[in-house]
Amino acid sequence: MKFIATDVTDSKDTMKAMVAEQLKKKGFAINPYFYRSHVTYQTELENILFKSWLYAGHISQIPNNGDYFLFELAEDSIIISRDQNGEVQALMNICRHRGARVCEEHSGNRNTFVCPYHGWVYNTDGSLKMARAMEMKEGFEPKDYGLKKARLEVFEGMILVNTDPDAADFKAPLATIKTPLAAYDLANAKIAHSHTYRINANWKLALENYQECYHCATSHRQYAKMHTLKDLEVNSAPLNEALHARCEEMTGIAGLTEEVYLSNNESIGFGTDVYHNRYALYEGIVTGSKDGQPVAPLMGSFKGYDGGTADFQFGPLCFMLNYPDHCVLYRFTPRSLTATDLEIVWFVRGDAVEGKDYSKEDVTYLWHHTTQEDDYIITRNSEGVNSHFFEPGPYHPEFEEPCILFIEWYLTRMHQVA
Repeated sequence: MKFIATDVTDSKDTMKAMVAEQLKKKGFAINPYFYRSHVTYQTELENILFKSWLYAGHISQIPNNGDYFLFELAEDSIIISRDQNGEVQALMNICRHRGARVCEEHSGNRNTFVCPYHGWVYNTDGSLKMARAMEMKEGFEPKDYGLKKARLEVFEGMILVNTDPDAADFKAPLATIKTPLAAYDLANAKIAHSHTYRINANWKLALENYQECYHCATSHRQYAKMHTLKDLEVNSAPLNEALHARCEEMTGIAGLTEEVYLSNNESIGFGTDVYHNRYALYEGIVTGSKDGQPVAPLMGSFKGYDGGTADFQFGPLCFMLNYPDHCVLYRFTPRSLTATDLEIVWFVRGDAVEGKDYSKEDVTYLWHHTTQEDDYIITRNSEGVNSHFFEPGPYHPEFEEPCILFIEWYLTRMHQVA
């Protein structure tokens, strides 16, 4: 649903009352108010999204000094650049003079960033190089007017940013998943393809859909033939136990089955969510592809296939599904109250050659088609929950437990800031 009616009576007091009422309904889907309230959306931006650690991009996107790309969140823009000293920077794309964006092209290579309005010039580290004729302004110091910066961490090749200068440190949470993630050598991996899908729905609906597999058996038939997440734990447990028993011997990697859950209300600091779990694919399936068979060279230090795959989480809006031969990153970016950008990035081994070692179409097939199916169901979910006649029902206690935990975290945060 691209457009919804604006409630001109909506207010902070209304939001506060709705949060308090919803906290009494644990285990139930949330009231449609939270998907259509402009007051709520603005509160989310200020107190959740702009204060969380978010995946901005991969180090391979800026291999050379002067390289940059833009990371856009809601109506804001951040320049991720490699400065002339080789350091990675996260710069707010806002001129310090009158606020014009200093960079419009989505990616490229620059010696400087020049404001198109009045010509202020910034170095690639964000420092102000020149402000035309501003020496006439008494007390004007260029060092005081560099581009504002976001907090930044580079972890296993992933560039993560946080616009809150007082944000919780992300180093310690990330360290808890370093052992299993390092096996894929993502720092030296190659982006085989990336694609952004515009979902005409509130960001929470898109995120809830990703986190539950109650819909997998009915909405993702091909995925469900390969992934045991579509089944109840009582049925998949024997397969997972067998996977954990053979994993190290078949992959040659220790620590791949280490489980970490420091997400939602269990996170070390706000917006520092991390998660890892390795689980079994069905018999005869070794990767996430059209036929379940290899589509690229083994990643990192993998010596073989164990018939398993791994889920990771980095902050509240980024997830990865890692197979032994390729990795699939999901990033959810709110763009408005009723629109979410879902970007998927497919990684392969860094020295893999397209057309020789892998086909882009084969690597992307399963998750491209699965995401198209998700677009269909999320959009219809959005249309339904925005009906005046929708009454939220209960989440499934197992399949939709991640949604229950996410909504508890969301409501807890909204209650704190209401």
